[in-house]
Amino acid sequence: MNERAVMLNALAQGLRPMPQGIEWFARLSDEAQSAVLRDLVQFCLQARATSEDGPESIRRASIRPTHTPAVLITRGRIDEQLGKIAGLAPRDERVKAFRLLVALLAVADGRRRERFCANGCSHGWHQLGIGQATGTA
Repeated sequence: MNERAVMLNALAQGLRPMPQGIEWFARLSDEAQSAVLRDLVQFCLQARATSEDGPESIRRASIRPTHTPAVLITRGRIDEQLGKIAGLAPRDERVKAFRLLVALLAVADGRRRERFCANGCSHGWHQLGIGQATGTA
């Protein structure tokens, strides 16, 4: 697992504070931010995120339901909406998208952990708090 994946999963699992994640994300170039958002979309889809996860994700991300990423996540097919969210261009919208996608990953992956990984699993990202380093990325 690369450093970026470790950072994103550590944020989603609450092993790193979100303000630290936002600071890290804000320091990235526009190109790197876009890559991070695309990675988050893939992680959310892999965790089987659904449109029904939207309201809880918005709440956890502490963004208003009227912000563009929040509006998008609650409308239509989740895979299409996540692509639109990852493609948001203004920097302030990207930060909101980042917060929302990390929260969505937390919701979806939390559900997956409860249903399929409660008795242990081999997912490297589920082992972060059990001894794998989460050093600064």
